[in-house]
Amino acid sequence: MSAENGTPGAPAGSPPPTGPRPEPIRFFGTTWVDHGNGYAARRAAVSAGSLVLAAASCLVLRVAYQGLRLADVGGLVELLMVVMFAVCGALAFRHTWAGFTSRPDPERQASLRGLLAIGFIGSLLAYFCRSLTEAPGEKLHRAEYERARARHDKRTTRRSGSPTRKRRRS
Repeated sequence: MSAENGTPGAPAGSPPPTGPRPEPIRFFGTTWVDHGNGYAARRAAVSAGSLVLAAASCLVLRVAYQGLRLADVGGLVELLMVVMFAVCGALAFRHTWAGFTSRPDPERQASLRGLLAIGFIGSLLAYFCRSLTEAPGEKLHRAEYERARARHDKRTTRRSGSPTRKRRRS
């Protein structure tokens, strides 16, 4: 990325490009466009970090479960807690995974906020799994960026031929 104009892959001193700019991805910025500027190291760090956070979160949940056992709340409450975290974790994993390939609906996202907070381990595991192959959300961002570039290029290409013979749109 150029220090002067902030565009990926642009040499220093070049004029800023026209048209759409790539949308930054959390932890990766716009390095996903050309896989430069430490992209592989960032992917490894994100992958390892999300796995470490998931493991640490499991330890915190284990302490909470042991607290319930010490409080002697009963087997039903313990079972409900385990099932709740398992179901919420699975739903959070699926929702996070689906968010890497399509834009989530903001209203649905707001309504699922509590469930996703409870199932945060599932989200961390989805982030870990996706970062093994690409920056999480890279495929979606790349497709959107390529479509925007194609639309821009189509709009800005010059016509060949005489402009006086240009057919008028009806």
